[in-house]
Amino acid sequence: MERSEIKAFIAKRAAKELHDGDVVNLGIGLPTMVPQFLPEDVHVILQSENGIVGTAMVDDWTHSPLHIVDAGGAPSAVAAGGAFVDSASSFAMIRGGHVDATILGGLEVDEEGSLSNWLIPGKKMPGMGGAMDLLVGAKKVIIAMEHTAKGAPKILKKCRLPYTAVKCVDKIITEMAVIEVTENGLLLTEHNPEFSVEQIQEATGAQLAVSPDLKPMC
Repeated sequence: MERSEIKAFIAKRAAKELHDGDVVNLGIGLPTMVPQFLPEDVHVILQSENGIVGTAMVDDWTHSPLHIVDAGGAPSAVAAGGAFVDSASSFAMIRGGHVDATILGGLEVDEEGSLSNWLIPGKKMPGMGGAMDLLVGAKKVIIAMEHTAKGAPKILKKCRLPYTAVKCVDKIITEMAVIEVTENGLLLTEHNPEFSVEQIQEATGAQLAVSPDLKPMC
């Protein structure tokens, strides 16, 4: 797979996890690409933890109200029927279990479904933001990320970086595979036909069980 195709491939597969009417919170980076790949009959309500319910994606920044930004500080907009709410109300939605799904990026995920995604050693970081609340408040947590970083596994037996939250991830989607987090560990349910099961396991720092219904990603 060409490196330029990886992010779009992951985002396209992640989009299939969403259903019509879902309230969804997207992390910065790759997850923001997901709405581009939603089927025409699937309409979701995008919630931004800084206080937008009904976030609209910005295609042309030159004609956008640049004083409106999403939780990551990128230019944003509000869809018809959307609303602004205060921060307390926004986080009450998240903590109260009213967000159907969140799709976030990750630095490391372990076999228990714990996530590290806010601290990069040696770099100044602003903190974990709303991710900690989303991981424990959203009904479904999906991590959309590249399978490795410079060849090193990002899916591990135990995270090495500081946790954002523990035992919170439901599903991991990478350019190589779709992996479900179960009570018994990590279950490989889909694979990119460009990679064998053996190659996926080799690129993973935790043991994978292979579903008897393993199917190709599409």
